[in-house]
Amino acid sequence: MKPIWVVDDDQSIRFVLGKALERAGLPVRLFANARDVQTELVREQPQVLVSDIRMPGGSGIELLQEVKRAHPTLPVIIMTAYSDLDSAVAAFQSGAFEYLSKPFDLDKAVDLIQRAVDESLREQDGEEARTETPELLGQAPAMQDVFRAIGRLSPSQVTVLITGESGTGKELVARALHRHSPRAAGPFVAINTAAIPRDLLESELFGHERGAFTGAQTARRGRFEQAEGGTLFLDEIGDMPYELQTRLLRVLSDGHFYRVGGHQPIRAHVRVIAATHQNLEHRVREGQFREDLFHRLNVIRLRLPALRERREDITLLVRHFLRKSARDLGVETKRLSDAALAVVHGYAFPGNVRELENLCHWLTVMAPGLTVDVDDLPPELRQRGASEVVAPAGVEAAPAGVEAAAAGVEAAAGARAAVSPPDADGWEQQLARDARALLRADQPDVMQGLAERFERVVIQAALEHTHGRRIEAALRLGIGRNTITRKIQDLGLDD
Repeated sequence: MKPIWVVDDDQSIRFVLGKALERAGLPVRLFANARDVQTELVREQPQVLVSDIRMPGGSGIELLQEVKRAHPTLPVIIMTAYSDLDSAVAAFQSGAFEYLSKPFDLDKAVDLIQRAVDESLREQDGEEARTETPELLGQAPAMQDVFRAIGRLSPSQVTVLITGESGTGKELVARALHRHSPRAAGPFVAINTAAIPRDLLESELFGHERGAFTGAQTARRGRFEQAEGGTLFLDEIGDMPYELQTRLLRVLSDGHFYRVGGHQPIRAHVRVIAATHQNLEHRVREGQFREDLFHRLNVIRLRLPALRERREDITLLVRHFLRKSARDLGVETKRLSDAALAVVHGYAFPGNVRELENLCHWLTVMAPGLTVDVDDLPPELRQRGASEVVAPAGVEAAPAGVEAAAAGVEAAAGARAAVSPPDADGWEQQLARDARALLRADQPDVMQGLAERFERVVIQAALEHTHGRRIEAALRLGIGRNTITRKIQDLGLDD
């Protein structure tokens, strides 16, 4: 492994941080100014660069920008004063891995640098391919069936009904059918029939003549005419008003339609692809959807699997969406640690692929480092995903009590399993009495308050047992090094 480079004009900072890194088994080189670093970068490259932000002869931000131009994958950590918000923002905008606020905790600094080292080593190992990937991704058997169906259906002109839960990618499949069809040179026009008011939907679909209704001062082409020679995608067809279903059926039956207020039939040379998340058979039985229209649309049905039915694709999709978000935002691509990926695999994703894409975009913006740990995931996902963690292929599931399960009642449950049954005056009975008293007093956030008390006692005991050595305490407790550092700060144990 290459050494860590530390650059700071303060000799005491260089000395202390250098010794701490050596004790952690990390090689280190020390520099007093940015000019020396720039000279050395011509000959070699560090594993990680740690730089002060204000130095004579060149600032840390300028050094960061120069390094990122020449070595875009090199993690750079910026050291800055705690109150220097502008500098912190500038550091992140310039591509910093993270920043250390002065004065900093040595254990926290070493832990952060170790994370940057791990990130750098992953880059060297080429853990992720950087090639562009298509919009439709999937290795699961259910998705392979979808791909085969697209291949068979694309050359034909047959009407297709795509079904599946919201967020499964129905419009992407419709676009793929169009892109690989003989109509690919023509337009692809999409309309969500549930998103347009019913009194405007008829005009949207079929257009209108001048004077057809109040406000119709000019004639207007509808979506059928706009899609001439191409494909019209009718999303959420199950929500189409009943009276409009008759007009749609007529178009599908004889290929002609009339503009609103018009008297001349217009020929529709359009392939129709419809989609819905609803059970159309059920809506037919309820009298909310025309049975003859259902059979006209249901020539070929293509069902898209929910994300929970293709969990083996989650890792592939996470990498794709993280790369896409990074490209859109102009930042470096983040990745999930094995433990975080295990939690994501255990989440049900009711919003399916769309929800997973939103999660990756959120992580790209909000996660502090390039490697996303369990504690960096949104709280709602940690709470729902940690209860049943499904490990991805090749990744060990996070053990009980790991980061996401270390808080609150779940941590208390783990502790109960490890000790002898308490007597009548044991801590569990005392906890129950405290809980009842707080509930009777209508205290807010009872669970959070009790969980914080539990965590404070356990972490204090672990730190006393390890004589203040945080990394060892984290290992003893079965939580991550980042987790114990955050909890010590949040609980005020480092005051």
